[in-house]
Order: sequence, then C-alpha cells, then structure tokens
Amino acid sequence: MQVENEKTRKVLIVGGGTAGWMTANLFAKQLSDKGFSISLIESDNVPTVGVGEGTTPYIKRLFESLNISEQEWMPECDATYKSGITFAEWSTTPGFTQYFHPFYSQHDSEAIEAFKQITRLRHHGYDVPVHPNDYFLQATLVKQGKLPFLQHDESGQNVYAYHFDAAKLGLYLAKVARSLGVKHIVDHVIRVNTAASGDILSVETEHSGEIQADLFVDCTGFSAMLIGKTLGVPFHSFKDNLLNDAAVAIPTKIDNTYSPQTISTAMSNGWRWEIPLTKRKGNGYVYSSQFQSKSSAESELRHILGDTILEDAQAHHVDMRVGRMDKHWHKNCVAIGLSQGFIEPLEATALQIVQISIEEFLTQYQRGNYTTQYQEYFNNGVNNVFEHIRDYIVLHYLTNSRAGSTYWATCRNEIKLSDSLQAIMEVWCQGEDLDAELKRQNITMYYSEPSWYVLLAGMGIFPSRNQNQMQTHEEANSFARKIRGRVLDIASHY
Repeated sequence: MQVENEKTRKVLIVGGGTAGWMTANLFAKQLSDKGFSISLIESDNVPTVGVGEGTTPYIKRLFESLNISEQEWMPECDATYKSGITFAEWSTTPGFTQYFHPFYSQHDSEAIEAFKQITRLRHHGYDVPVHPNDYFLQATLVKQGKLPFLQHDESGQNVYAYHFDAAKLGLYLAKVARSLGVKHIVDHVIRVNTAASGDILSVETEHSGEIQADLFVDCTGFSAMLIGKTLGVPFHSFKDNLLNDAAVAIPTKIDNTYSPQTISTAMSNGWRWEIPLTKRKGNGYVYSSQFQSKSSAESELRHILGDTILEDAQAHHVDMRVGRMDKHWHKNCVAIGLSQGFIEPLEATALQIVQISIEEFLTQYQRGNYTTQYQEYFNNGVNNVFEHIRDYIVLHYLTNSRAGSTYWATCRNEIKLSDSLQAIMEVWCQGEDLDAELKRQNITMYYSEPSWYVLLAGMGIFPSRNQNQMQTHEEANSFARKIRGRVLDIASHY
C-alpha cells in the first residue's frame, strides 16, 4: 500500500543482471510501501558480464531479507555450497605452497586466538606450527569432503557462502522482483536526457519512447552510461595497485571430486579459478593484458583443462575496468555494480560490494527523507569499502614468492601500496601487534583479523630462520595439538 496524498516517486533501474535485479528486489522491499514505483529496463541485445560464480557469506542477508530459502533458489541456479578458498602455488616457500582461507564460525573462536598467539611466537624465533589449515574447522571439513553444516543444526554457528550460475541467479531474482511489483521493461536505451539542474530527466528508448523518473540507478556495467558518460563522474583506476584487467572463462564437465570450495591457482600471468556447480564446473583465468594476449591466455587455460572442456563450449572473454568511481551517488543517480567500480574477483567480493552499496544507499536515502542530504556520507563510505577490499586483494600479490616470472616479480616489487597496507606489512614483519594496527585503521568490518593472519601466515611470510636457529616452545606446541584435536572432533560430527 502506498502512502496517501503524496506524489508517487518513480525509480528507474537501467540495466539488469545480478546487480540490477538485486537492486530491484531490495528497493521493492523497502520503498514500495512508501510511495515509490520501481521499474527496471534492460536490453535484450546487451549481454551481461556473467562470469562471477562465487560470493561471500554476506549474500545470505539478501535471501533472508527476501524470505527465500536455500531450497527455493539454489536448485534453480545450479548452486553449491562454499566454505572458503584454497590458494595454490602462489607461494614457493616450503610448507606454504597452498593454504585455505576459511569462513569463520563460533566453533573457531578458541582457534583464532591461539593462531594469533602462535604466529607471534613464530616471529620471535619459536618452532611452532603456523600453517592455518591446521586450526580452522572449514579447512578440515573441505579436506574431508564434507559440507559446511550439520543437517539438523539450528544453532546458526556455521558460516558459509555459495557458488552459482550468475546468469541463472539474475533470472531468478528477476522473477522474484516482478512478483514484488517491479515493472520490467525490455528495451534499449539510446539517449539520456538531463535537466538544467544537471539531474537526469529521462531516458529515450528504441520502442518505449521517453521514460522519466525521479531517481535513476545505473546498472549498465562497465559502460557506466548514466553516472560516467552522462553525469561525467570521474573514474579512479586501480591499475597501479592491481595489474589484472582481463579474464577468460571456459566451462568443464562435473566430476566426482566435489568439494565445497573455490580453488585459486597461480598461472603464468595471473590466476585461474575452479568453481563446482551442480551441472558444470566454472573455470576462468584472470590475467594482465600487459603481460599476455587474449589468445595466449585462452590457449594456456585450454591446455590445463584438456578434455574436461564441455563439448562446443565457447571461451568467454571479458575486459575488466578495475577501480571505482569518485562518487557513486551523484545528482539523482546512484551507480550499483560494475558501473560504480570493480575489484578483480580473487576473493569473490563483487556481489558483497553491490549489496553493501544498495543497503547503505537505502539507509541514507531514507534517513535524509529521500533527498541528497547524506550523499557525501554515502560516497565516502563506499569509497572506503573499495579501498580496503582492494588492499586485502593487493596483499595476495605482494606476498607471492614465485620465481622466473616478470609478472609475479612486478607484483612483488612494483605495485603501489597504500599507506594503510604499508603500515600493516610493517607491523606484521616486525612481529608487532597486528590486531592493534587493524583496529587503529578500523578496517576489520571488511576482512576480520583472522583473515589477515591466515593470508600472511598461509603465504609463509615470517622471518627467515632454519630449524637450528629456532627455539622450542612446548606449551605452545601442546596447545596447538589440543586445538587440532578439538577441530577433528567437531569435524567428526559432520
């Protein structure tokens, strides 16, 4: 029911895909009963990027807010569970050639604190077990091929995410949005009209004529048709921090080795993902066009995948614009998804950024009584999200130890570090209090403390010492064995 005696406010979302339909659903949930009509226009001849097939546990909030169960959406999207990410061959340090970045749960609370203390002891010359795979429940469950939850556990202690077919997820969310009253227009936008104030007035379409709105949402992907091309908001590139700007994806057959994880394996000039879905495996190679051509990247990926490639499967090439807009909400337009920015998919954060941006916009838009009062607050907050997630992604490349490659050497020695990341590395390498530094920078809302410890320890970033130079620490070793035993005991119940 709409608010009486108020002019209906019109929202037009330009562009579909997962970002557009996530926006449509969350807007409909929060604004439809407050005097807003919501429409989404998408062209049937503009393909979505659609290679993202994984996400973080944050997306569970989306389905919870829409009252959609896993049993409803997962089968329609070929979805599987995800407990975390294995990083393989990023490091050549003996004992650290791969590690698992888990999602954490209440079961890990004791292990997290123990792991932090033990890494500090290793920095100070003690011979203690510092590989993260020994400490966390999800790492053990993945190794044992088990799902990340008990079948009848209602405690909410398990934390996990999903893999899915991105195109099918977009179609599913479109169906849900239409059921919530979102008007779906299939047409092609040929021009954007602006008012004397600089606001967007309307869009011109091929078949539907002129469509006016009060608020426009730019979900037009890397083209950023509204926020960039029309309103002229500058784009801030991350090319000095992250080298990868292209990807190629090729699907393969499913096999009998299902494991609820994404696998990220280092390649000659980037990395490849392996994602298990119910009807196929998603595979892709994210690389730098500065160091490798499209044809060479596709050839390298095809060579690795071999005869597992699906019959008649076509390679899907994507050019990535890595960075962010200086503003994500400008005039009467808010950009969501690739139009607002993109950080390469190493930790599958794209949809998390989309969801954070939608939720925060709705909060500030309503807080300001549907005005631009809190526009600057919103823009600063979203920019912080991009900057801090970028730094965590950069850390993977900075800490690599691969030899014989110009690409990987450039990642180690020439990429630009933010002051924030520089400070974190100095604290870690000097064996100081990393928790205190992360708290000082107020960045753990994006990646919690244990994630920083797991990455740095998992890559083997410790002072160089041989075994003869390290002291034994029986108490720490005994406690580590106790933690490991507890993890194995919990895992035995899954």
